[in-house]
Amino acid sequence: MTERVNLGKAAPSLYQAVIELDRLASEALTNAGIAKGFSHLLRLRASQINQCAFCVRLHVRDALASGESSDRVAVIAAWKETEYFSPKERAALELVEAITLISDGQLPDAIYEQATINLSKEEVSAIEWLAVVINTWNRIAISSRYPVKA
Repeated sequence: MTERVNLGKAAPSLYQAVIELDRLASEALTNAGIAKGFSHLLRLRASQINQCAFCVRLHVRDALASGESSDRVAVIAAWKETEYFSPKERAALELVEAITLISDGQLPDAIYEQATINLSKEEVSAIEWLAVVINTWNRIAISSRYPVKA
């Protein structure tokens, strides 16, 4: 594997700006009443879609440490096929997936409308910012090829 430029080391001020954006997004999630453990499941789901091994491993660990059950973590890739998630959580997962896959049909009106039926404006905003931030982190980790060793 070719060694890549580590974006965090190459441009520390930009990296710090992403850290601050992440902090603000996490604060918005907390203020919106979104559980910390579930926020890691949202991050995990986006990271799975983006195939970011570094972030997948990180958010599995963080979700478990935040009190999420191993069952919910285990089924997050197939969440639509389960009964583990409330209508509110399902709307949040749909929103994160649509934003992560934004090049595939943008953010469909049906998904956005479902989100606004099940989530407050504050929750929608916080979840959208979370999606923006985790997708940024995925791109940093993937393009820098952060190592994922056993």
